[in-house]
Amino acid sequence: MLVSRYSKPEFNPYENDDLVLETPDGPWRAPRAEGPLSATLNVPGSKSLTNRELILSALAEGPSVLKSPLHSRDTELMAEALRELGVVIDEIPGDGLFGPDWRVTPNELTGGSTIDCGLAGTVMRFVPPVAALALGPVAFDGDPHARKRPMRAVITALRDLGVDVTDDGRGALPFSLYGVGEVSGGELDIDASESSQFVSALLLSAARFRNGLKLRHTGTALPSLPHIEMTIATLRARGVEVVSEASGVWTVAAGPIAGRDVDIEPDLSNAAPFLAAALIAGGEVTVEGWPKETTQVGAQLGTLFGMFGASGRLEGSAFTVDGGAGALGGGSLAGVDVDLSDCGELAPSMVAVAALADSPSRIVGIGHLRGHETDRLAALSAELNALGGAVTVLDDGLAIDPRPLHGGLWHTYGDHRMATAGAILGLAVDDLDIEDIATTAKTLPEFPNLWRNLVHPRAVSNSDPFSLGLP
Repeated sequence: MLVSRYSKPEFNPYENDDLVLETPDGPWRAPRAEGPLSATLNVPGSKSLTNRELILSALAEGPSVLKSPLHSRDTELMAEALRELGVVIDEIPGDGLFGPDWRVTPNELTGGSTIDCGLAGTVMRFVPPVAALALGPVAFDGDPHARKRPMRAVITALRDLGVDVTDDGRGALPFSLYGVGEVSGGELDIDASESSQFVSALLLSAARFRNGLKLRHTGTALPSLPHIEMTIATLRARGVEVVSEASGVWTVAAGPIAGRDVDIEPDLSNAAPFLAAALIAGGEVTVEGWPKETTQVGAQLGTLFGMFGASGRLEGSAFTVDGGAGALGGGSLAGVDVDLSDCGELAPSMVAVAALADSPSRIVGIGHLRGHETDRLAALSAELNALGGAVTVLDDGLAIDPRPLHGGLWHTYGDHRMATAGAILGLAVDDLDIEDIATTAKTLPEFPNLWRNLVHPRAVSNSDPFSLGLP
């Protein structure tokens, strides 16, 4: 599909143009790469870990301190949701580059509140089981597109556990529940084919259920399994007994959740576009603070970018991607055939790189992305095709046949990963304007500054996370 510059695409995942957000200053011109990169940067904490640790800290027996947490729209929504339930969350001085630490003090959980989920899947899915442990009514709603995100598995699971939930049959936001101060727990079957967050949501609160929980996944597919493994690791670190005796079956014993001080790892998925820039512009990009061992799916970036022909190396706590000459420098950028079922959140960056490769790519295992912040398969294909690309939507992914791309307006549909994918393309495409770059505040408010300084670095300062340059 070809459309003229600044026209609306034929596909709108919001199905309502009124919901396509504009930044106050209009579209953001993506910086064009002017040569090979040689940059070192820090990225803020992991959203997935921050929100899991907030939930566990709220349910713990004693106080916790989250060190270097992510401060973004998703994590602020989570913190405010827990405050609405009676949890005390204070900002305290810390050593992080991107904001204060959080001290979380558990309290008696109380209802009588309304939770704003925004567009955060972790809030709309992780918080209802916590609210079920409170006493009184709790209502949930969020952004307009949040009402389209799958929720039925969590709503049905809570009902099966004896929780009174009212959703008028929608299986989605808005809904409300009435907590009676406890949840019996026991055995429970769910279909988590649409999102691994359904499993994590129940496991995170299960130790506080009177009888614990034996949870069984009944669907044919289970996307993003590493995120469930992350949930289990955070539970065990707080002394919770979790057993997975068979594939798709988890048992959490009833018992205390320990308060603890937690160092939040940098968000490796948010590092993806920055590292991808080396493949396009050439040169090297290094991310500091990279963990030696992690449950984050971003740990796979070295292998994934290696399929395109780049190389990655970990030296101490610094991870570097070397893109060689890069696509703009005449280097080879091979197409890929890859299954991203375990790490779908990396798909937008992978698709953007594939669109600039030398040969076709097939990226599959990502059918569940239709239920994310937007239908990412439809959105990526629509936007790339509008710029002159040739992308076909498959049952479970995308087929990308690289073509010369031209400038235009890249629509984001309120999706932070659509915005960062557009920035990657803008490294090689003249006059590419990104609608609503502010949507990156969902998980990385610093993105526009970090990205501009990646492409056009200023002097390095060890204390300034926005300064990039020669490492």
